[in-house]
Amino acid sequence: MAGAYSAQELDKIVSDIFSLARGGSASKAILPEKEVCRLCSMVKEILAKEDNVKAVRAPVIVVGDVHGQFFDLLELFEIGGKPPFHNYLFLGDYVDRGYYSLDCVLLLVALKARYPDRITMTRGNHECRQITQVYGFYDECLRKYGSVNVWRYCTEVFDYLSLSALIEEKIFCVHGGLSPSITTLDQIRTIDRKQEIPHDGSMCDLMWSDPEDIDGWGLSPRGAGYLFGGDITLQFNQTNKIDLIARAHQLVMEGYKYMFNEQLVTVWSAPNYCYRCGNVAAILELDEHLNRSFKIFDAAPQESRGVPAKKPPPDYFL
Repeated sequence: MAGAYSAQELDKIVSDIFSLARGGSASKAILPEKEVCRLCSMVKEILAKEDNVKAVRAPVIVVGDVHGQFFDLLELFEIGGKPPFHNYLFLGDYVDRGYYSLDCVLLLVALKARYPDRITMTRGNHECRQITQVYGFYDECLRKYGSVNVWRYCTEVFDYLSLSALIEEKIFCVHGGLSPSITTLDQIRTIDRKQEIPHDGSMCDLMWSDPEDIDGWGLSPRGAGYLFGGDITLQFNQTNKIDLIARAHQLVMEGYKYMFNEQLVTVWSAPNYCYRCGNVAAILELDEHLNRSFKIFDAAPQESRGVPAKKPPPDYFL
């Protein structure tokens, strides 16, 4: 197997993914299997050096769930600006639900390989072998490549993704939410993350938990993680000297939603989720002084999309 790609090779891969997609070919395999393996191996080496709480510098654009909606991801880059001219922090759930999970993963992984200091990828609850075998990504890889090897390469990368990020030591970013097992960021730093997401425990909670208008902790209807209230959020923020928790994980019809006196914000970046929910999407822009602004965007126009060669994935609660 060849070694790491050069910058020029990565530039060509990124350019090819953009051009193939715009040519309506996103329903096909966009990289040979051996090149996917090579790219994933390179990115694993980069991710292995990153902390469970990845330090991120501002300015940066925070992105919520993408869920395989590749043409909407391209629209997001049109709205926010393309790397390397803008820094991005993705909060997970790159795959499943949408028709083009593999295209989303390969583009983001290629961008991470090319611009490791400008692209941050954290893990979502769908970056998981068990979930992806049910909600679309596994089947997509099998259909496009005729084997599950590419799915294996990608899910190995998922095991190396950071669990969270911390922007300028003031904004804590995580896919899902908080855990009753975690009171400090240092406790997150001690987790052995290079594994499949467990069914319970602190790592699971970070991926699966949700904020709710309750006091204390509650049982989650998702069957994993917890519900946590404003008192828990305020205590966590004060203990860790942070100003805001930015998270994704929940569909927000308006694209973003503040809770608990702006101690927490949910960012959702998949417009018209599952191609039927009718929601808009948002990205959170933070300038060098951590001033916040949201950019709202709609789904990409129908004429810019390819034709999916698949049946929709099965439903569970949205």
